[in-house]
Amino acid sequence: MIANKMLRLLVAAVALGALGAGPALAQDFKLAMSSPPTSMDPHFQNITTNANVIEHMFEPLVMRSADGKLAPGLAESWTNVNNLTWDFKIRRGAKFSDGSPVTADDVIYSLDRPASIKNSPASFTQYTRSIASKRAIDAQTVRLTTTAPTPLLPDDLVSVIIVSKKATEGLASDDFAAGKGMVGSGPYKFVRFLRDDRIEMARNDNYNGANKTPWATTTIRFIANPSTRLAALLAGDVQAIENVPTPDLVRVRNDANLNLITATSQRMVFLFADWRDNSPFLTDKSGAVLAINPLKDVRVRRALSMAINRDAIRERVMEGLSESTENLIVPGSPGHVSALTPVKFDPDGARKLLAEAGYPNGFGLTVHGPNNRLVNDEKIAQTVAQMFSRIGVDSKVDTMPMAVYAPRGGKFEFSVALIAWGGSIDLSIPMRALLACENPAKGMGVVNWAKYCNPKLDELLTQADSMDPLVRDRILREAAGIISRDVALIPLHFQVSAWAMKKGLTYQGRGDERTYAFNFKPR
Repeated sequence: MIANKMLRLLVAAVALGALGAGPALAQDFKLAMSSPPTSMDPHFQNITTNANVIEHMFEPLVMRSADGKLAPGLAESWTNVNNLTWDFKIRRGAKFSDGSPVTADDVIYSLDRPASIKNSPASFTQYTRSIASKRAIDAQTVRLTTTAPTPLLPDDLVSVIIVSKKATEGLASDDFAAGKGMVGSGPYKFVRFLRDDRIEMARNDNYNGANKTPWATTTIRFIANPSTRLAALLAGDVQAIENVPTPDLVRVRNDANLNLITATSQRMVFLFADWRDNSPFLTDKSGAVLAINPLKDVRVRRALSMAINRDAIRERVMEGLSESTENLIVPGSPGHVSALTPVKFDPDGARKLLAEAGYPNGFGLTVHGPNNRLVNDEKIAQTVAQMFSRIGVDSKVDTMPMAVYAPRGGKFEFSVALIAWGGSIDLSIPMRALLACENPAKGMGVVNWAKYCNPKLDELLTQADSMDPLVRDRILREAAGIISRDVALIPLHFQVSAWAMKKGLTYQGRGDERTYAFNFKPR
């Protein structure tokens, strides 16, 4: 009798563990992402591939929910005291993974630190540039005073990670990959990082926030090849993947052992077109670099946009996982203009514009892009290049891993570059980063790879600091019109993100495309 009773208890315990009955019973979770981080320093480079990994172990003051709304992060609340003053209250009992309390001094240090980072290819100072002063009201309250009304300060602070001053002071950015300074207040604590291969983490038992993980340990593998990533899921090497290969969507949907989750992304995929007088990858038909950059002419940029068949990309390349756009942000966001519809595919009109601009026989260019960051990024680059060639712009393609691509883009090494901007629900955010005239001291144009500069747009960006939401929307809608008329960049589409996981797991798809291991839950 006793033996039978013990056996029944053991079977029940195993069953509960299999269902993920609670953190104490949950096992190791393995997740595959498509891109590795370029740095583990939370303040080195403003890029989603880095943030997506780092945010497992660290927190910003403010986070976003899956539907894009602001939500408490390390700050349990924030108050707009007046037009220039904000108070942020640190979550009660918040501790770093080493057990030390998170204090106002750590927050102030973390907001100061981005400006001290040397050679950042995409600085976080764009999010802190408006802060004139920082003061600890008490150990758990930070008062931030801005130089001008800054209605999006909480939105900006979503992107700035809070680190431990004690653990990180004096460290170089490269030190973080070895585990130094990896002391955060997030759901996990750092165990080991193998560059371009994986990161291993364990549950942070000191974490007291809302995003508790059901998993005792988690390994995130970085598998760039889409087919290999799916194969790892099917073989059971991982339990979930992001960026499901579009050719395999039907197969995944019909597999009774898998769950598929999709969500329309806020990530807008686009092309930068170089505005400099001279550009390295623009040639005549013989291959000689052109002395004058044809992309400086708005007619040429518009011709390239008209040469792109966005419907064909959606149907043949993306398998329906994209939404063509001329806007930089999704509908319902301040600055979105419904009258700005995707540029119509018109190759004859494009050839006419090229002739008017003085290039009746076209020219040559190279389309650069990543090959492991966006859904079908390499295929998109190849397809766009083919479409350019059909209007007489002989185009080559050169793609590379994001860890190589992003630093080169930050050094302005490309003429036409495929990339994306995501997670923004207000036009002023991508305007400031991608299109503002370069001013690193003010955090403006920090990822303006095209060197675009329109003082009128910068003026509107300043005016958009109004605390009145109706005024802001009117100003940003005017800015959207200028961006479109200038062809300041060439929008392609918003991605539709897809995650696949083993049956028995679920995940809430996110518009910001974040893939968080702690949000994969047993059903």
